[in-house]
Amino acid sequence: MGIPMDDNIHTPTVASGPTSGGAPYDASKLSMPELMQEKERIEEELTALSSVLKTHNVSMTSTLTTFDGYPRDDIDIAQVRTTRVRMIRLQNDHKEVMKYLEKGLHAHFAQLQNAQGVATTNGSSVPSGVPAPVAATTPTSIADAGTLGTPFAKVNSVEPNSPAAQAGLKAGDTIRSFGDANWLNHERLTKVAEAVQQNEGRAVSVKVVRKNESGSGTSSLDLQLTPRRNWGGRGLLGCHLVPL
Repeated sequence: MGIPMDDNIHTPTVASGPTSGGAPYDASKLSMPELMQEKERIEEELTALSSVLKTHNVSMTSTLTTFDGYPRDDIDIAQVRTTRVRMIRLQNDHKEVMKYLEKGLHAHFAQLQNAQGVATTNGSSVPSGVPAPVAATTPTSIADAGTLGTPFAKVNSVEPNSPAAQAGLKAGDTIRSFGDANWLNHERLTKVAEAVQQNEGRAVSVKVVRKNESGSGTSSLDLQLTPRRNWGGRGLLGCHLVPL
């Protein structure tokens, strides 16, 4: 029959802090490109580990014991526990990386504001090579900064008469932000899926970049997309997005 086990075996305790790769690292010493690479690496590994849990049909909180306290015999408990521990550590690492990414973005936009202020004081335009600030205020959150960031997804196809088509979305568009999801936090489009599910029947702001019909240059558009059912096709959007 086996030995009864405490139900809390499915909630292993893991110390907080960056521990990826088996050894602590100092995220504060990484450059912005390195932080972005680390963020993407962590998200890719988390996606792979999530797939491991799915093969066992369990989540991070599913119980690993039977109703009477015995270990379940339909899953590999050791593998599930090891996977969960690794995911918790990676999630801690992800929070650490995101913290320094946000600091870097604040510093970047503060520098742009300062450059504009100096130029205004001197009665001259912003020096050549210094990009002009997009907004008059420094972004106050990652979501704000994300609206100014690089595209993270591409529209692969759009169904006729779908919510996406009615919003003006076109195949080939690239997504800069979808609700609160942006290039820093989309987690392989997981945040986009959450935004769609949470806003069924409500308009969601979608910022896209589209190539001009002339073939040269691009345009930035702010669309309002309302996820809904019963439009005559599958899904709530009627479009296919792929991560970049």
